Amino acid sequence: MTVTDWAEEALGLLLRRVGETAEQVGDRFPLYADPADGRWTTTGRGSWTGGFWAGLLWLRAARTGGDEDRATAAAVTGRLAPWAEADTAARGLILWYGTALATGDTTAQALRERAAKAAVGAFDPELGLVPWGSALGGERLRARTDGVPGLVPLLASAGPEGREAAARHLHRHLDLCLPRDGAERPAPAWRLDRTHGWLAEADPAPGWTRGEAWLLLAVADALLLADTSSWRADRLTGAAELLLADCAMLGGPLVPPTDARHPDGPLDTSAAAVAAVALLKLALVPGAVWATACAARAQAVLLRLTQDHLTRPGGTRPAGMLLDGCYDAHSGTAVRHELVWGDFFLALGLAALLGRADLRRV
Repeated sequence: MTVTDWAEEALGLLLRRVGETAEQVGDRFPLYADPADGRWTTTGRGSWTGGFWAGLLWLRAARTGGDEDRATAAAVTGRLAPWAEADTAARGLILWYGTALATGDTTAQALRERAAKAAVGAFDPELGLVPWGSALGGERLRARTDGVPGLVPLLASAGPEGREAAARHLHRHLDLCLPRDGAERPAPAWRLDRTHGWLAEADPAPGWTRGEAWLLLAVADALLLADTSSWRADRLTGAAELLLADCAMLGGPLVPPTDARHPDGPLDTSAAAVAAVALLKLALVPGAVWATACAARAQAVLLRLTQDHLTRPGGTRPAGMLLDGCYDAHSGTAVRHELVWGDFFLALGLAALLGRADLRRV
């Protein structure tokens, strides 16, 4: 099969699964689905994953061109509105990916602009970042690698002030998270202690491969946005090279374990899907020496995901499920499941591979 053949088949399966999911979840948001029967665990407000459900619906609408599918996507996007002013850096995941594919939808554009303005207002100049926040529970003054992707382009969409905040937010996370002092892997989570400064948190710990993929995705977005000196493109290039090498993004397992320190533990296909999109973005960076290698690796990851982890018609469970995603290994929650963001990034990567999504805009 050619690339077009297998990518087209897999994208079709994923987006047909979106239709089945929409019927199953109704006005709720899918979070993760049981690998045995495809039944979704849902949330009422979407949590940090709601934008990926909206994004999947926009991808389906783009494929079908149907007014009803666009209306469904728009309605789900509208239900994300309460997150615009919520105290969380995860609003980037929610409101960037939930609106970026809504081409021509003025309501989604207005929501994105509102969220971007609120995110700029939440930027703390003293800390040099938008704090993780309290909306999802836990202490507010934290910094996590999953508080960077989505938020970088969301902030940057808010004009010069937003672009400056986006650059500073990312670089502060690089200061904290990139390996140093002999460490082998990025430290994905930090908490601010007013006496002792930033302290690394125990969970998630270094070796969290999805956290590494999140960070690479944010760096790739920044490199595609870097048009002024404040972005510090040379440092971003160095960070990308470090993550590609030290986190085995170009040479390790195509589908990594959720914890690199425990290679025999659960896999995380969602980490692989996020990494694939990040690699496709890096391949678009003008003049990048890694472009060919990143493009080839991304295609290999997407092929592996579709061949070995995507359910096909004719079985006892629905077709189009990306299995073997790990929601939270530490608590043992949904460790071999279909995850809504895994589906989203696989679908987005396939759409980009087929020339149907511009990763400079998503």
